[in-house]
Amino acid sequence: MNPIDGAGGAGGGSYIDQLKALQEKQRTERGDTGEKVTGQTDLNQEDFLSLLTKQLANQDPFKPVDNEQMIAQMASFATVDGIGKMNEQFGSLNAAMTSSQALQASSLVGQDVLVPGNGGFKSAEGGIAGMVKLPQALNDVIVRIQNDRGELLRSFSLGAKSPGDHRVEWDGKDDAGQALPEGNYSMNVSGNIDGKSQDFELSTYANVNSVLLGNGDGNVMLNIAGYASPVKLTEVLEVGKAGVSGAGKS
Repeated sequence: MNPIDGAGGAGGGSYIDQLKALQEKQRTERGDTGEKVTGQTDLNQEDFLSLLTKQLANQDPFKPVDNEQMIAQMASFATVDGIGKMNEQFGSLNAAMTSSQALQASSLVGQDVLVPGNGGFKSAEGGIAGMVKLPQALNDVIVRIQNDRGELLRSFSLGAKSPGDHRVEWDGKDDAGQALPEGNYSMNVSGNIDGKSQDFELSTYANVNSVLLGNGDGNVMLNIAGYASPVKLTEVLEVGKAGVSGAGKS
């Protein structure tokens, strides 16, 4: 065992400092030799008490260990050890909660959910539905449909609307009444406020394809039709049918 200096000996210091120095020395030596390390690599509370007992048994009788210092160092080590165990327990609790959320979220597979964003997936015979939030009453609300290349395919009016949330539906057809092929499309809703055209916040319905556990960060993610990346479960605003035939399904 590597020696730990007595309280009054040369190179003295707090017990914690000496333990840290000993750990660092052991790690450095293992790194220099390139030896494969097996078993325990860190000093725990039991190791600390064992070394402390040996230190007290071999202390300088003319410079004994200060009682207050010893109690403070023991309390400090106990606190650090307790925090470490608490973090492990919280990690286990977080993993359990994530698994529980994922199990509950699995019931969403195949259902339509409302998520923030103006993009959506249109099936061969369906359309796209969403909800728009209007900040004030408007005389005329305009909806524009674009493909994934940004080309305008259709525009139509919703008429006058009051402030608040309003449902928006597109039947999947262009201005000529022809059904457009399946794929990703976007809906933009705008209106005139103080003589200037302004786009409004929109959320769209989409179908849930699968559920993911995330990247170990405790987030449950949803793979949603028409979205290039997963969406957090916490971002879902509503669960229910989109109401437009084939809307948001792939």
